[in-house]
Amino acid sequence: MYKRILVPIDGSDTAKRGLKEAIALAADQKAALYVLHVTSDFPIMLEMANIINFDQYREGLRQVGRQMLDEAKMLAGVAGVEAETQLRDLNGGRVAEAIVQEAKSTRCDLIVIGTHGRRGFRRALLGSDAEAVLREAPAPVLLVRASEAAG
Repeated sequence: MYKRILVPIDGSDTAKRGLKEAIALAADQKAALYVLHVTSDFPIMLEMANIINFDQYREGLRQVGRQMLDEAKMLAGVAGVEAETQLRDLNGGRVAEAIVQEAKSTRCDLIVIGTHGRRGFRRALLGSDAEAVLREAPAPVLLVRASEAAG
């Protein structure tokens, strides 16, 4: 049913649960997996006064992102799933917008994304990339909740 599945990862336990679900689903559907990591400079901009070398810090973010993507590709390969990876630098804007844009440009027919399942004030305060992806996605979205212990 699905041929190309997009799964964004950020290193969180919730994203790891989403990745595991996406790998299992891709194996079952014999689908290709597209793993995306988005680096965002928004947190950097909030703490700019504390950053000594902005470019060095951004390169560090990219290096960590590449490591996450390499690990995700290896996990997919162990499960017999073909995986492509993409590291995307986001200069302004929201991570959710980048995820939706990647889903469109790569013609993914399913997005699997981890969500913390926050409600009320915590959700309003922190925002929800998963919710924004759900609203704007060009394809069905499978939300994978954080475990009760994580949240």
